[in-house]
Amino acid sequence: LAGSMAVLNLRALTSWVGIARILAVVLACLAFSLVASTRAFGGPYGTWCMFTWCFCFAVTLLVLLLELLELYPKLPLSWDDFTSAFSMLAALMVFTSSVVFPSTFIKSPCSGDKCARQAVATAASCLCFLAYALEVGLTRAKPGDISSFLSTVPGLLKVFEVYVACLIFSLLEYRLEPGLRWCVAVYSICFIITLLIIIFTIGRCLAYIPCPLDKVLVGYNTLALLMYITATILWPLYSFRGRSRPNNCNENCWWNKRLGITFLTIFNLIAYLVDLVYSTRMVFIRTP
Repeated sequence: LAGSMAVLNLRALTSWVGIARILAVVLACLAFSLVASTRAFGGPYGTWCMFTWCFCFAVTLLVLLLELLELYPKLPLSWDDFTSAFSMLAALMVFTSSVVFPSTFIKSPCSGDKCARQAVATAASCLCFLAYALEVGLTRAKPGDISSFLSTVPGLLKVFEVYVACLIFSLLEYRLEPGLRWCVAVYSICFIITLLIIIFTIGRCLAYIPCPLDKVLVGYNTLALLMYITATILWPLYSFRGRSRPNNCNENCWWNKRLGITFLTIFNLIAYLVDLVYSTRMVFIRTP
């Protein structure tokens, strides 16, 4: 009877990482429950925020249960890489929702029960972001430890690069000038390759690649950095040359969207630069 009983790993709940995950689950649940009670989350931005809180709540709860019951070793994936990538992704998603939701749905002057629930939901979302950021910090690999690639700085940056590319795609228009099509090609190529690196790492498939993987990643980061340098120059050049901001420009205005893509391109350029620096150090500078 004792051998058939399930073994509970209580450390999954009592460790600092477990506590951070429990806080994230509670705060995400509080955020989407309060927003759902207001029935005011229509449109693409509200749908995105609700999806973010529900998705992060569900996956984090699943992670807690799998670690509590010690079922995760049976999964055909690298658990440490998966949890590191997800915590980074969840932190980015919740941070975006914490900015988008109040700026879209909380209007001034703000009063009444509906406004109070929206404000508390925003505060819960901000605290949820801090919980995921704490998990990222606690699970990040120490210098010299590369047993879990996605918990290293280059691995976490790859999750950031993919997420920023997704934000860029969400702002793109269907019809673009020929000068901007190269930039879209840059975003797409780098997104696909970086996403494949993440998927292959979680699926433990990188070991089957018949080449020195660490040097290949350095070469890819160099190429991606050069491509993003061209996009950083060409996107604002062809987007705003000879054009001024329209007078009645709202959040759906083409000018605001292209300005947002400009800043997101710069963010990814910086990310690929830092990624290249860290990857180069990991490959060519061995610390004792």
